[in-house]
Amino acid sequence: MRLTIIIPTYNAEKTLSTLLEKITAQTLQADELLIIDSSSTDKTVEIAKQHTNNIIVIPQNEFDHGGTRALAVEYAQGEIVVYLTQDALPYDEYTIEKIVKYFDDPKVGAAYGRQLSYEDTNLFGKHLRAFNYPNKTLKRTKADIKSYGIKTAQLSNSFAAYRKSILMEIGNFKDGLILGEDVYVGAKVILSGYHIVYSSEAKVYHSHSYTVLEEFRRYFDIGVFHKKEKWILESFGKAEGEGIKYIQSEYRFLIKQGAWYLLPEFIVRNSMKYFAYKLGQKYEKLPTWLIKKISMHNRWWNK
Repeated sequence: MRLTIIIPTYNAEKTLSTLLEKITAQTLQADELLIIDSSSTDKTVEIAKQHTNNIIVIPQNEFDHGGTRALAVEYAQGEIVVYLTQDALPYDEYTIEKIVKYFDDPKVGAAYGRQLSYEDTNLFGKHLRAFNYPNKTLKRTKADIKSYGIKTAQLSNSFAAYRKSILMEIGNFKDGLILGEDVYVGAKVILSGYHIVYSSEAKVYHSHSYTVLEEFRRYFDIGVFHKKEKWILESFGKAEGEGIKYIQSEYRFLIKQGAWYLLPEFIVRNSMKYFAYKLGQKYEKLPTWLIKKISMHNRWWNK
């Protein structure tokens, strides 16, 4: 099976060289490396040209989380397509090999790997990675919806692989999503009768240290996504149940780390996230000027 690695970029000069060097050192080499850049103003394209001639440059205002990925897939020659974001870094030289091997099973439509936090990530960011990316490989199918709920459709836009034929069969990534393009595709894959694999062996470094305000904005956008794509919650169940498990896990994590001093922030963070999520689900009742102030992807609203 031919393999294409796709990296969407924008002003990625600080991380791209290291990422491309890691890709070059992989035991399984891609047949094609494709960079799709949103008109970077730094040396991103110059760096990319040192590794590939397959570079697509689009206007910055045309970038779309789902649409840009869909465009790249249409150019891709590989039957297996691996997406990496510019801020993800392969853990070792086996990362690509270990994610691609699951496609020997023809029922596997998508697979995603484990994300490890960078050393300087705050404790909230570290817990998020530990909770969402455990050290246990799992295969999820339509039969698992009752057990896993919305997590059945979990994928990652930072490090995931797709079988192109199945991606085309389900309609590719959707244009016009504020975020959640990975969950959208994951839901379509599962409901179409295919499987998703989470590989704890295929690892990348990828994490964020979001502030309380940044998390508020992100969860507002998640609420918008779930409102606009309400069929996902109708098919897999509400997200609140998973949220309760997350809060309980985060509390235990902070206590285990001896971070009692973070408990007030823990309460504020999770209260704000829940409020933002519910607010996002009611975005239609809010004025546009306010939405743009509280949305993480405020440029999306110009569309």
